[in-house]
Amino acid sequence: METKTFSEIINGSKPVLVDFSAEWCGPCKMMAPILKQLKESVGDDATILKVDVDNNSSLARAYSISGVPTLLLFREGKVLWRQSGVVAASHLKSIIEKYKI
Repeated sequence: METKTFSEIINGSKPVLVDFSAEWCGPCKMMAPILKQLKESVGDDATILKVDVDNNSSLARAYSISGVPTLLLFREGKVLWRQSGVVAASHLKSIIEKYKI
């Protein structure tokens, strides 16, 4: 399987939810089971990515990530939605449903 770059992934026609997080962040750890549940409910309708801000600081800077967790929803390279903090799977699913083709 080929490895795609972040840019290639977010420029696709499928919604991509990106979780900017950090290992040391308590609320970020709370997002892990929420994102797992979300993936089970949306299946292939969306891609879910986790980005560690400490290991990808240039990416975090590029999207002005100042707090973690921060979630961004992309489609075709555009940020369609953004929110910081822990977000319920049901809310995330409704956001993805709104933007999927």
